[in-house]
Amino acid sequence: MSGNSFGKMLVLTTFGESHGKAVGGILDGFPSNILIDLDFLQTELNRRRTGQLLFSSARKEDDRIEILSGIFEGKSTGAPIAFLAHNIDHKPEDYAQLRDTYRPSHADFTYEQKYKIRDYRGGGRSSARETLARVAGGAFAKQFLSIKGISVTAYVKQIGQYSLPNNFILHELSGISKSEIGCPHPETELKIIDHLKEIKSKGDTVGGIISCIIKGVPVGLGEPVFDKIQADLAKAMLSINAAHGFEYGSGFAGAAMKGSENNDLFVQKDGKIVTATNSSGGIQGGISNGNDIEFNVAFKPVPTLMMDQESVNTKGEKVVLKGKGRHDVCVVPRAMVIVEAMAALVIADHVLRWKQWEG
Repeated sequence: MSGNSFGKMLVLTTFGESHGKAVGGILDGFPSNILIDLDFLQTELNRRRTGQLLFSSARKEDDRIEILSGIFEGKSTGAPIAFLAHNIDHKPEDYAQLRDTYRPSHADFTYEQKYKIRDYRGGGRSSARETLARVAGGAFAKQFLSIKGISVTAYVKQIGQYSLPNNFILHELSGISKSEIGCPHPETELKIIDHLKEIKSKGDTVGGIISCIIKGVPVGLGEPVFDKIQADLAKAMLSINAAHGFEYGSGFAGAAMKGSENNDLFVQKDGKIVTATNSSGGIQGGISNGNDIEFNVAFKPVPTLMMDQESVNTKGEKVVLKGKGRHDVCVVPRAMVIVEAMAALVIADHVLRWKQWEG
């Protein structure tokens, strides 16, 4: 199986299965002599952890990270940083019914067709449990980026049909952390929470949209052809479990605009050339233009439902899949930190590629 590594200069390789002994990763190319805050690393993992919200999986993992290499006396050495977290609350018996059954909209069928074998215990390698390693890798990347004055912040824009008002402007990033679900608009948050309670009571699930803002990005990150910064961000986001869409700047709404409405006009402000608007989402010609990079990621509803669903088994026979197990009603609140982590890895990788910038 290939495709377990991400990045060019800064490369994250992940390993492990949902109900195996552990999940973890190796981060190669991380700069040396960077002060590492392991408490921050654990805090980031806690943001992703299950069993904390009414709407998340009841699986109880403490996700305590163990650093195996690459850190000495509190600083990075430049060697590969290897880390893992042991799975302590895995219940493979919950998945016995899936040994010969394909779950609707899961990776079961495609995985088995490709590899002629699959780990039916929670999806094995295709499980979102793998994203723990991404969050850990992203936490290292964030600490490197903070030295450069770059921050990455995600928040909930929409869950189900409940979305932030069209005229909503995020003035204070601190408002995100005050929300139970990462929604910076209190009225919308209350509607979403009521909606999630209703969805859960019916045994159903729902999707949503995460917005992300990257601040402090200099002009010049990204390449003009295949390694456009938005192309790498898109690949990073769409590699996350359940992610179904990516847009940056004016995105799909821009398709309905005229050029005179969508263009970002250049102006001079405080002695610098900047744009009056940010329809480009901080990126022009595949290269960052100095504005905030802004993008959205759409997530589908979790396909595992707490209700009966019709399917077929490996013989093609009709079966009824019983709703059972521990699953999220909506992945969006827990996925915010994953979006941030993947964005941080992309930006850190491009910072390291562009050696001319020593900001």
